[in-house]
Amino acid sequence: MSLVHKAWLGLGGNIGDPVQSMAEALQALGRRDDTQVIAVSPVYRTPPWGKTDQAWFHNACAQVETSLEPEALLAATLDIERQMKRERIERWGPRIIDIDLLAYEGRERFESQTLTLPHPRMTERAFVLVPLSDIAPDLLVNGKSVAGWAALCDRSGIEKARAEAGWWRENRPD
Repeated sequence: MSLVHKAWLGLGGNIGDPVQSMAEALQALGRRDDTQVIAVSPVYRTPPWGKTDQAWFHNACAQVETSLEPEALLAATLDIERQMKRERIERWGPRIIDIDLLAYEGRERFESQTLTLPHPRMTERAFVLVPLSDIAPDLLVNGKSVAGWAALCDRSGIEKARAEAGWWRENRPD
C-alpha cells in the first residue's frame, strides 16, 4: 500500500444474522489490497435508534489501515453493502448491514457531497461510542476523546453480545 491512514468504521444490522453479516463485511474489507482490518470491538446488542418500532441491532466498530482516500473508502464500504444486498428503504429502518465511516486520520474535519467527517451524529449514539471506545478510547472527535463522549452517553439497554476478539474471523452463524 502507498500512504496509509487509519480510519474507524461503525457496523450494524438487525435483519437475518447481523453478527454474521458484520463478519462478512469485515472479511470483505480485509480481502482488499488497499485496506487491512487492524482492530475490531466486541459486538453489542443495542436498542433501535431513530425509528424505534423495529428489532434490536447488533453493532461493532473496526479500525482499518487504508491507502484509500476517505471518499474512496466510503465507496468501498457502500459496494460491500450492495454486494450483501443492503436495501435503503427507510431512514434509520431495518437493514441487513450498515457500514459507516466514522473518522479518518488526518481528516479531523472533512465535508463533501457524499461524506462528512467526523460522522455528524456519532457523538450522540451510544451504539457507536461504546464499541468505538473499546478500540479507540483516545481518538479525538470534536475536541473530546471517544472515551469522554462514551462516558456522557445513555447506555440504556446496551449489552455485550460477543466479546471474543476473533468473532469476525469465524465463518459460522452466531
